[in-house]
Amino acid sequence: METTELVARARALAGRADRGGRRILGIAGQPGAGKSTLAERLAAALGPALAVVVPMDGFHFAQAELERLGRADRKGAPDTFDAAGYTALLHRLREPDGGTVYAPAFDRGLEEPIAGSIAVGPAVPLVITEGNYLLHDAGEWARVRPLLDEAWYLAPDDTLRIRRLVDRHVRHGKDQVGARAWVARSDEANARLIAPGRDRADLVLDVG
Repeated sequence: METTELVARARALAGRADRGGRRILGIAGQPGAGKSTLAERLAAALGPALAVVVPMDGFHFAQAELERLGRADRKGAPDTFDAAGYTALLHRLREPDGGTVYAPAFDRGLEEPIAGSIAVGPAVPLVITEGNYLLHDAGEWARVRPLLDEAWYLAPDDTLRIRRLVDRHVRHGKDQVGARAWVARSDEANARLIAPGRDRADLVLDVG
């Protein structure tokens, strides 16, 4: 499906917000699938009056908390996020109460979440949220799917996806050997958990 068709579909979803409430579009997929890139392209095409991106990654536990819990060596796994906090935010976003909702972002340079970074005004009809575990059906994550008006799953070629992941880790400070080791041990373990979620999506996109 072409980007213009995806923009039109997202615009139509935003238009349904005039029937009451705000609409939420979820974009899921394995690490390196291109979720954040697509979310930002959609938001740019629709404009800030229609859509704001709220990434799931803002709910990463802080590095200090991951170390306290003994989970720092598998950052990115389902239990390294505040899933309950994320679902609580989705509830707030679905039911605008006349005020601005502030959501956290994730700074890849710092590798830390940053609270209160994203403002979602009360008149914005569409929130685009993206992340690995939107369609995961275990624990607290199972509460996310019912809060999404539409869910899209990105399914690129695995060779391309893994190359993107390695390049991303290198950009953020790992050497090639360390980047490939992290992808093989951590990212791909998470990818296997995420893959069954494609069956719970409204739309599966074989993206390049």
